[in-house]
Amino acid sequence: MRRGLTFEGVAVAGIGMVRFNNLRDVPLMHIARDAGLLALHDAGMTLADIDEAMVGYITPGSMIGVKAMKELGLTGLPVTHIENASATGLVAFREAAWAVASGRADVVMALCFDKMTEMGGSGASRGGGRDVIDAPILPASYFALWAQRRMYERGTSVETYAKIAAKSWNYGAASPMAHRQPDHVVTPEEVLASRMVARPLTSMMCCPADDGAACVILAREDLVREQQPGRRVVKPLASALQSESYARGHTFVGPVVGPSTMTRDTALECYEAASLGPDDVDVAFIHDAFVNEELEYYELLGFAEPGGGDQLVADGETGPGGRIPFNTDGGLLARGHPGGPTGLAIIHECVQQLRGDATGRQVEGARVALAHLVGGGSVCTVNLLGVTD
Repeated sequence: MRRGLTFEGVAVAGIGMVRFNNLRDVPLMHIARDAGLLALHDAGMTLADIDEAMVGYITPGSMIGVKAMKELGLTGLPVTHIENASATGLVAFREAAWAVASGRADVVMALCFDKMTEMGGSGASRGGGRDVIDAPILPASYFALWAQRRMYERGTSVETYAKIAAKSWNYGAASPMAHRQPDHVVTPEEVLASRMVARPLTSMMCCPADDGAACVILAREDLVREQQPGRRVVKPLASALQSESYARGHTFVGPVVGPSTMTRDTALECYEAASLGPDDVDVAFIHDAFVNEELEYYELLGFAEPGGGDQLVADGETGPGGRIPFNTDGGLLARGHPGGPTGLAIIHECVQQLRGDATGRQVEGARVALAHLVGGGSVCTVNLLGVTD
């Protein structure tokens, strides 16, 4: 029987992030180094304090994780490479927290980085083998088909998708780490008027291709309290990680985001481990490379009944001042989605929200945050974080 992980005596010591953007002129190792240095500074530590490192990326290369750590110094620490598609960053966070909770290490760094602007492809979006039948479907086309299916089955309007996208773009304007930072209030009408990519998805409903890096340092809670007295302590509460199980329609949804049961079951596993539920979550971060994903995950994560996500949007419950704000840093749509570091960027915003440091987008009284991502292949991870004074 699968059970979610809990992490006794573990806390976030430091966070660091290089703003996601088109960084073609900046070497990847420099981006990774800078995120690591920012996290060390936030933690009040040096590399000599780090016992172990979890390094994640999607960019091809068998040794670049170790190479990135060498940019920070040569201390002989063990380095583990992690790759789980878009879920890589959250899995690196999970593994780092587990290493501390197990007693194997006192301080662990999770460092993830990627340059999507330099990634090439073979022309097959999901490779060959048993998935060759759907390999030619490009991501935008796939998600557009998924969006259309919801419109047919649930009666969702394109205006609902546009409202979600506008919310995320406007959150991006308030986040210094977001790639997309509009200088005006984005309206649903503006979203709908942007260039059509794959009907019904316009360019403002799709995430950009980014470069970037993010880093989170986890440590024994007593060490964090000693190092940062007076600062709110953010703790990982629970984590669940699953891959897909067979369901009807596997050829269509399986290799990309998995069947709906995957996110639903992973969330239930995490909630049960933490003895919490959706009603206990104050702010949530979910996979939204394409806008229709966010709407689906409102329901699959338990924040609305099946088909009820549209009403959440209509009532403004998922934006500023709403019952459950989502993706307060703009999400993948506005913050960006380099791949490997995306999950740690989510943790970066979770920590800022729970510390009360999310200026201009702060969720009042936030004490529990949820972090969710899916990864092609396909996998899902759901994580809960909480704060203590």
